[in-house]
Amino acid sequence: MNPTVVADLQQLADHTEITNLVHRLGVCLDDRRFDDMRSLLVEEATVRTPGGTAEGREALIAQASRNHQPDEPTQHLITNLLVELDGDRAEVRANLVVNFAAPASRDESLPAPPIRYSLGEIYHFDVVRTSEGWRFSRIETSPVWISGSPDRRPQPS
Repeated sequence: MNPTVVADLQQLADHTEITNLVHRLGVCLDDRRFDDMRSLLVEEATVRTPGGTAEGREALIAQASRNHQPDEPTQHLITNLLVELDGDRAEVRANLVVNFAAPASRDESLPAPPIRYSLGEIYHFDVVRTSEGWRFSRIETSPVWISGSPDRRPQPS
């Protein structure tokens, strides 16, 4: 097969895997599946968000768990991914809107809780290719706007 075609196919495969990695992060946060985040992160991963700064996979998972309360539904909408590949490394930029709802009722017959506040942020990721596939080495958000007024702010670690 033509080497250019092979390189192009590898780039497409890498882009798809990195895009899925970003979306899996949003699912882990929304579904409170923090233990599943281990498969998304390298051991020495770092994070810097309005919720704090953490170094190391376990510290990052603990921060995410602390900042996403079990009774406070969220929805992370991640769009406009730009992936800049550089061999076994890549930089990713994405837009993020996070909606935080009022605590959910245990009565499933009641309507979904209203949104209390929303955050607009820009995600910046560094990802690296490992023997298990692409993984985050850095996660950072830059706040752009907030709508509504949270009763509580994420607690820095």
